[in-house]
Amino acid sequence: MSLKELIMKKIDIAIIGSGIGGSLTAALNKNKDIVVFEKDHNLGGCASTFKRFGAYFNSGATTFVGYENGHIIKNIFDKVGLKPDILQSEIAIRNIQGNKKVDRVQNFEEFLTQLNNVYYHKNNRVFWTKIKQIDEKFWKLKHIYFAKYSLKAFFKSSIFILELLKEFKTDLLISADKFINDTLPNISAEYKAFIDSQLLITLQTTSQNATLLSMSLGLAYPFHKVFYVNGGMGKLIEDLLKDVKVNKNEQVISIQKNDKQYILKTTKDEYLCNKVVLNSTIFDSSKLFEDEKIKSYFQGFKFGDQSAFVVYLKLNIKKELIHHYQIVLNKQIPNCISNSFFVSLSDINDEKMSKDGLSLTISTHSKAIFWEGLTKKEYEEKKEETKEFIIKEFLKYFDTVKEENITRSFAATSKTFYSFINRTNCGGKPINIKSAFSLPSCNTPFKGLYNVGDTVFAGQGWPGVAIGVNVLNKELNKI
Repeated sequence: MSLKELIMKKIDIAIIGSGIGGSLTAALNKNKDIVVFEKDHNLGGCASTFKRFGAYFNSGATTFVGYENGHIIKNIFDKVGLKPDILQSEIAIRNIQGNKKVDRVQNFEEFLTQLNNVYYHKNNRVFWTKIKQIDEKFWKLKHIYFAKYSLKAFFKSSIFILELLKEFKTDLLISADKFINDTLPNISAEYKAFIDSQLLITLQTTSQNATLLSMSLGLAYPFHKVFYVNGGMGKLIEDLLKDVKVNKNEQVISIQKNDKQYILKTTKDEYLCNKVVLNSTIFDSSKLFEDEKIKSYFQGFKFGDQSAFVVYLKLNIKKELIHHYQIVLNKQIPNCISNSFFVSLSDINDEKMSKDGLSLTISTHSKAIFWEGLTKKEYEEKKEETKEFIIKEFLKYFDTVKEENITRSFAATSKTFYSFINRTNCGGKPINIKSAFSLPSCNTPFKGLYNVGDTVFAGQGWPGVAIGVNVLNKELNKI
């Protein structure tokens, strides 16, 4: 070991990024010598809460799903000894399309009755029963695991694959579109838009690129308990990390591998680490490394171009509204790839988020590369165009809100997110038959180097990322 390495600060586990994956992993290992590095002063990445113009806003993620007995989310929170400050949303999402309205509620029969009143199809019960059954089967699986690069990892992954085959059989091979067309023949364009708009939220893709399994997990999440987080989603991250050493405002610039350890160079210091967990986007991680083999490994994963366009509003009113709405339009949103947007409102009784009025996050989908290719003038013009369009459409559907009630409005694109949390996209590669064997796993070919987050197996949101965290934790602890 060189003299330089001898005087460096020593860390057993370094976690790069305080997003959902990094925070859950850190909390599960809080009794170890561990440090979380976060570029921003807010914790949580896409699940952070930030302050602007004297008000608080959720940056992106706004729903907390699956905190219920037997679910992986509650299991992890119980392990770390944290009881979250949450409020159950009786209506997970209110879907509105023109004059059609369907509330996604946990009670299956109540939901089906509403659905038949709006999007009637003789096979609705068949379709949605299958969706619910597949989801229930998945969360009861005992051997969810996906890792590579060792015989033991392949063996444990094989057990999981065999369990999938045993439980789902040929359902694993069916595409979402085929299942929709076979089960709901002659489905109306509006009904299909109702389905796809929800998949964009949960899978970052539509039924065209999803499997029956992934579609089921994406559509069934309102059949689980869905919660609002008091104090903003970032408060949940802060609570997870309260007993963990966190270095805020410290960006990792480079990672150098020596024989057995990793040297982390940050904007403030240098550290010698035994293990490194990257809670960064898998396809952006190559730029951190000097080692050509590691750079080449990460460059093998294709960039996911899908991103978010988010509008933030502060209203000078306090009205009893539900927490989440999905608005499906009959036209595409300018400069975006979607005809729908997701509205999240702070709870009227949230003393932090709803101080002096409600806080709103309105999100839709766009392409990161679109915003990168614009001049500064074009960027500002198109950003304003998209923001004003969304606000105008929002006001059409919320007649209790008037334009004069909006005291603050601003927007974020992929470039905005990159400047704060070092990522331009949202989500990873959609899981389907083609991508299944090329998905990145939590471990890498390099000893002591790991990945976690929504661009790594297995999915989006708290439940999807938690699956990857659970697998990673077994790798870190060699269980």
